[in-house]
Amino acid sequence: MGDTVVHLHKNTAPSTEPAAVTTLTVVPDPAPPAPVPLWIRSGRTVKAAVTHERTKTTGRAVARHSLYVAGGARIVARRTWDGKTAARYERFMRAAEAAGNMDAAMEWEERAQRYRDARHRRRMDLLHSPLDAAKGVAVGTGMGIGSLVALGVVMAIANKDVTDVVTPIAAVIEFINLLITIVQVVWGPLVSLGPFLALLALWAVGSKQQAAPAWALPANVRSGEGEPITPSIVVKALRDLGIAPLKKAIKEMGDAGASMLGPIRIAGCGVEVDVTLPSGVATNEVQAKRRKLAENLTRHEHEVFITIPEAARTVRLWIADSGTLDEPIGPSPLVTDETMTANYKTGKAPWGQDLRGDAATISLYQRHLLVTGLSNQGKTAALRALALWLALDRSVQFWIADLKGIGDWAMFEGIAQVLIEGPSDDHVIQATEMVEDAVEEMNRRIEERRRDPGIVFEPLIVVVDEAQLAFMCPVVGDDKRPYGGSKATSRYFMAVRKVHNQGRAVDVLMWQGTQDPTDQNLPKLVREGAHTRASLVLGTESQARMALGDKAVDGGAAPHLLRQGLDKGTLVVASDGIAIPAGQASITVRTHFIDDEPAAEVADRAKALRDGVTTLRVVDQGEERDALADVAAVLGDSPRLRTNEVLKRLHALDAKVYGDQWTNDRLKSLLEEHGEEPKKSHGVMVVHRDHVLRALANRDENGSASAAE
Repeated sequence: MGDTVVHLHKNTAPSTEPAAVTTLTVVPDPAPPAPVPLWIRSGRTVKAAVTHERTKTTGRAVARHSLYVAGGARIVARRTWDGKTAARYERFMRAAEAAGNMDAAMEWEERAQRYRDARHRRRMDLLHSPLDAAKGVAVGTGMGIGSLVALGVVMAIANKDVTDVVTPIAAVIEFINLLITIVQVVWGPLVSLGPFLALLALWAVGSKQQAAPAWALPANVRSGEGEPITPSIVVKALRDLGIAPLKKAIKEMGDAGASMLGPIRIAGCGVEVDVTLPSGVATNEVQAKRRKLAENLTRHEHEVFITIPEAARTVRLWIADSGTLDEPIGPSPLVTDETMTANYKTGKAPWGQDLRGDAATISLYQRHLLVTGLSNQGKTAALRALALWLALDRSVQFWIADLKGIGDWAMFEGIAQVLIEGPSDDHVIQATEMVEDAVEEMNRRIEERRRDPGIVFEPLIVVVDEAQLAFMCPVVGDDKRPYGGSKATSRYFMAVRKVHNQGRAVDVLMWQGTQDPTDQNLPKLVREGAHTRASLVLGTESQARMALGDKAVDGGAAPHLLRQGLDKGTLVVASDGIAIPAGQASITVRTHFIDDEPAAEVADRAKALRDGVTTLRVVDQGEERDALADVAAVLGDSPRLRTNEVLKRLHALDAKVYGDQWTNDRLKSLLEEHGEEPKKSHGVMVVHRDHVLRALANRDENGSASAAE
C-alpha cells in the first residue's frame, strides 16, 4: 500500500486541463402585445352592454309596454267588430257545430237572425232620423224661447219693470257664451292630450289582457309559476295535448273554444272545471296525457287530477295552486281536541283533508277496511289513526295482530283484548287463530241473533297489520292445511273470507293493512270483500286496480301516479263511508300523521273511558302454561266473568293449549282442585276473581311449605 501525500500549501502550478467555460444566453424581452383595434374593443363593449341582463330586462319592458298598446288596439277593434256585426254569433255557432251540439248551434243561429233583424230596423230608422231630429230641435227651441219669455213677463210684472221681459233670454245667452269661452280655452290642450289619453286607454286594455308576446313578458309570467287558471289557458293546454281530433275541433271553434268549459270554480287550494270534449275525443285520451296537460297548465303532474263525472264526454279537472300540495296539513283533531269522543254507529273519524282543503271524515260503521301501498309510505299510521278514534267509543272491542312487531300498536295494550306483535311464522299462526276465533264469535252472535232478532252486539274490530305475511306464510298445520295461500284450504284466507261474508251483520269487522299488493299476497276475493279500500302510492296501474278496483281506476283514481316519499300519507279512497264529489268513484285524502307519542296520549284518554281492559299478549307456542295463573290473567280487573267468557279468553290466549278440550267441566275441575269452584250469579255460572286469587295464594303457600319440608 503506497504512502498518501498531503499537500499543505496551495498548488500554484498552472493546470494543464482546459478551464470550464460558462455560456450566458441572453433572452430578449417578449414583444409587447399588439394593440387591440378600437373597433374590436368598442364591439366587445357594445356586446357586453347589449347582452347584459339589465339591458335585456329594460328591452323587454320597453317592447312589452309598446306592444300592450298594439294588443289593446287589436282587442278594442275586435270588441267593436263583435258589437257591430254578428261575428260573435257566428263563432259560437261554429263552436257548437264542432262540439256536435246541433241544438246549441240552432239556438245561436236564431239569436244571430234576431240580431240582424234588429240591426236592420235601426238602420232604417236612421233614414228618418235627420228629419225627426230637425223637427225636434225646432219644436224644442220654440218651446224654450216661449218659456223664457213667459218667465220674463212674470218677472216684469213682479218687479214693475218692462225690461225684465228679456232678462231670462239674456241670461241664457250669457251662459251659452260662457260655455263657448270654456270650450275655446280647453279645446287646445284637449286636442293635444287626446291621442295620449287614447294610447293610455289602449295600454290599460292590453296590459290587463297580457297582450304581448311571451318573450316580452316578465320572468315570473314567462315561467308560468303561479299563473292563475283562466278559460283561455285551459283551452290552450287542451289544444296542445297532441290529440289531433281535439286540436282540429278547437281550431274550428275559433276563439270560442272556451265553450267546452263549464264555470271555473274555486275548490279549496285550487280550482275545478268540467270540460265537455268534442265528438270523436274520448275521455281516456285526455286521462292518458295527464303529465303533458299539467305542464301545459304550468303545473307539476301531481298538482292536476283528472276524474270522470257522470256527464257524457266530460272530464273534470282539479288544478292545485302552485306548490300548495307540498305544504304539510295541520295536526289531527284527535291530538288538538282532548274532549273529542267517538261514536261507532253515527260518528265519522277525522282522517285528514281532501285536495280542496276540506276536512275528510269517514264512517266506520259496519265496513270492512283495506289499506295498502308501498312500504314506508304511512300505511300503519293511516290505519292506526282510525283505530285511535274508534277507541274513544268504549263499546268497541279490538283484537290486533301487528305482524311488523316493532311497537307501532303497543299503545293499544289496555284497550285491545288481544294484542299479537311479531313477524315470525309463530306470530302469523297466532294471528290466523285470532281471526278464526273471530269467526267463532261471529257464528255465536249469528246464532243469538236468530233467537233474539232485537239483540245488539258490541262492535269487534279485528286488525291485522302487514297482512301480506299471513297470506305468504308457508307453514302447514297438523291438519295438513296451510296457514297462508289463497286457496280454499288456506286457514287465514278462509277465516278472512268468512268474516267478510257475514261479519258485518253482527258487527264483527275485518281491518287489514298490507303492502305492495299482488295476487299472491292479497287475493282477489279478499280485497274485493272490503267496503272501504284505500291506497297509498303504488308502483303500477295494475296494482292500483288490485287495491281500489277497476271502477275507481277507470274513473280517475291513480295511486300509482303519487310520488313515492313525497306523498307520504296521501291516500286514494274508494268507499261509501266518505263524502265523494258527485260523479267520482274515489277521493284523494291527505291524512293527519299522529306520531307515537301523541298516539299514546290519545290511547291513554281511551283507556280512561274503559273499565280496566286486560290485554292478552299471546306467548310462544312452546311455553308451558299455568292454567290457574292464565285464568287470573284473563279475568283482569273484572270482579267476575261468565265461564263461557273465561273459556273464550283462554282460547284467544293460546288456542293450542286451550282448544276444544277445554270446556265448562274442565274449568270447574281446575278450580275445584284448588279449593274453589264457579258459582251461579243470576242463574249463570261465573268465575269470581277473588276466588281465583285466593286459590293462587293458597297454592303458593302450600308450595312454599312443601319446599320447606
